[in-house]
Amino acid sequence: MTTNRVPSPSPYAPTIGFSAAVRAGDWVHVSGTTAVNEQGEIVGGDDPAAQTREVIRKLTAALDAAGAGLEHVVRTRMYVVDPGDWEAVGTVHGEAFADAKPAATMLVSGLLDPRMRVELEAVAYAPE
Repeated sequence: MTTNRVPSPSPYAPTIGFSAAVRAGDWVHVSGTTAVNEQGEIVGGDDPAAQTREVIRKLTAALDAAGAGLEHVVRTRMYVVDPGDWEAVGTVHGEAFADAKPAATMLVSGLLDPRMRVELEAVAYAPE
């Protein structure tokens, strides 16, 4: 089984030591992804839906670099800071995964940076 690591553009990656995604055979695991850009700014400001759209954009890019797409995602985990954000985050998630309909979990949790409203991770099955 081959393993392919997709480098993360996150400013936190060098310190923490993680990849944006890792393909191990037919499976692709995407790390927890937030709306932080390479300069450490939060894309989408304080808007949970806008942040989630940026997260989905970055997650899609990580999947693509690993040879998969949103249609291959079988599992997602959504972490929200404010339980009141569930609907905004869930709506964007639902739009992005309307066809794939992965198994999904949404949790309320603190995140690394207090400006972050949402973090999303995914697992995809994409036969090589």
